[in-house]
Amino acid sequence: MFAVEVRDHVMIAHSFKGDLFGPAQKLHGATFVIDVAFFRKELGPEGVVVDIGRAHEALKATLGPLNYQNLDELPQFADQNTTTEFLCKHIFDAMAQAATSGALGPGSEKIAKIRVLIGESHVARAWYEAELAG
Repeated sequence: MFAVEVRDHVMIAHSFKGDLFGPAQKLHGATFVIDVAFFRKELGPEGVVVDIGRAHEALKATLGPLNYQNLDELPQFADQNTTTEFLCKHIFDAMAQAATSGALGPGSEKIAKIRVLIGESHVARAWYEAELAG
């Protein structure tokens, strides 16, 4: 399986509900480093998995509305603990939509799997990955 990965980052603030989260129940900030990997069984006729430039632009477009925001105040996350795992799936859904809609360029419909990994600190990270239908 071939893969291409793009990376960006986002700076956010948020808080969590529930005793499980201890001090993270209070408002706190985070700088997340996001890696998105696109997997394909065969290279396209151009010899690539996906257009890296378009993939990076799609990631930046997904992260833009989150950057420098308090996620607790965004309507799409109302009453949601915006954990790293949750955000991985949120970003995955946007990247999957970009792939299946053709926004990543010719051949993006042949992407077999996407993995979104978020590094939340130098000691912790989470990811979500799934195959794409098709």
